[in-house]
Amino acid sequence: MPHYLKIEALRMLRNKRFIIFVVAFPLAFYLLYANLYGDQTDQSTGTRAAVILMVSMGAYGALAASIMSTAVPWAQERHSGWLRQLQITPLPNWMIIAVKLLSALVLVLPALLLVVLAAVLTQHVSLSAGQWAALIPAMWVGTIPFAALGLAIGSLTRPDTAQPIAMIGMFGLALLGGLWFPVDMLPSAMQTIARALPSYDYASIGWEIVAGRTPPGSSVAALAGWAVALGGLAVFAYRRATVRA
Repeated sequence: MPHYLKIEALRMLRNKRFIIFVVAFPLAFYLLYANLYGDQTDQSTGTRAAVILMVSMGAYGALAASIMSTAVPWAQERHSGWLRQLQITPLPNWMIIAVKLLSALVLVLPALLLVVLAAVLTQHVSLSAGQWAALIPAMWVGTIPFAALGLAIGSLTRPDTAQPIAMIGMFGLALLGGLWFPVDMLPSAMQTIARALPSYDYASIGWEIVAGRTPPGSSVAALAGWAVALGGLAVFAYRRATVRA
């Protein structure tokens, strides 16, 4: 299992498109927005915009990494017959899915930590040790439902359609979830939709932590519910792909 996990992670890190769109873009967006608006202060929490943007762009990068590192490779492996080869190895099916999820979590870290590092070095963002200890694990583990969504997409679609569908889902979740601009700027009907998305709950947990507040139990429960639901969908889609393979 460790060897398989290493292969999966290294393969994605060698993918130039993955590095550019998933790692470099969130970092570039953070540097741009932080230099433009970083010194502003949120009136409701008193939190600097540079800190809020760190959470938003870190969440965007982590979300994108978790979806793109699962959806497209999984669809390609299924189409090429690699999934069929895995099925005849001693690896049980649950371990194959677990390795995919673990590799996605590994690949989340560069996108997330580079934004955090840029915030500390360029905008002098400073949080307490307790806030850092809560923020990084929460934003890391919080990507599980998005990785499960990527696996479901990869199991249900062909390689030539998996990438556009994954990108539409990635951008849609980021846009409507308030990662690019505040949800309050959306029309009221869209705000209702936005607050029901897992990306909004995911980012909200981070925003509350950096504001020095305890994340609401409703956001944690909602994100956990999405993880269970999308995880179930991923397992169902994998079994369906296995039968077809």
